[in-house]
Amino acid sequence: MLPFMSESVRRALASVVIPAHNEARCLRGNLVKLLAGLPDGALDVLVVCNGCTDDTASVARSVPGVRVLEIPEPSKARAVEVGNLATSIFPRIHLDADVTLGGADVVRLIDALREDGVHAVAPERVVPTGESSWPVRAFYRVWQALPQVRDGLFGRGVVALSEAGQARVDALPAMMSDDLAMSEAFAEADRRIVPRAVVVVHPPRTVADLVRRRIRVATGNAQYDGSGASRTSTSISTLAVIGFRDPRVAVCVPVFLAVALRARWEARHAVRAADFTTWLRDESSRA
Repeated sequence: MLPFMSESVRRALASVVIPAHNEARCLRGNLVKLLAGLPDGALDVLVVCNGCTDDTASVARSVPGVRVLEIPEPSKARAVEVGNLATSIFPRIHLDADVTLGGADVVRLIDALREDGVHAVAPERVVPTGESSWPVRAFYRVWQALPQVRDGLFGRGVVALSEAGQARVDALPAMMSDDLAMSEAFAEADRRIVPRAVVVVHPPRTVADLVRRRIRVATGNAQYDGSGASRTSTSISTLAVIGFRDPRVAVCVPVFLAVALRARWEARHAVRAADFTTWLRDESSRA
């Protein structure tokens, strides 16, 4: 038997691994919603607090049914590794601490993995930009219209894997853009976006925080491209097509380009230094 696992935990429908670095402000509400409507013991939820300097661990422990592990290093990759080693239950759901996923949505993801040949699934995303500044709203209007964003598993903060799917992910090299690498590891035939499952991805409120988030993405994408893996990138022709189809998107394209180019420019120092571990994050989405 694996450490920390009681017999009741071993009978769970799925395991949920949540890396959490200084997420005390948003973690409790997200954990409560994750477990809402599910019977006790339905999920083996592991929150792996990595290098926290706030009350993340105590907040997680305040939610019944959650197991909490603590590691000293502020590394998401290491936290995921530790979480995976602490449970043997599949399906395995990887969930970011700052996104909101309900219990009913978890069940829909588990059901989708029962389809023959499907090894990775993710929910539809909702990005509530009502409290964000207008440039942030404009950026996300374009971003959500991109074909690779609509169809890929990345950018959702959650993916559910079968045991075979987890083995495939375990074989991947460590990447800063781990969700992109995970998404690209599965062909369209063996991955699904589950339309009736929904995750809420909280966006930045300010342009400065949006740029910080996009610098991280640009840095991770540069590492991924340098690994020799193929990736569907955003071309001017793609922007032109989606702008032609929806004039509301077209007027936002200049903002999208400005943010993307600024982020790429700011990321160049990290890329040159091969610094793919410094994790820039926005704080306004956690307010």
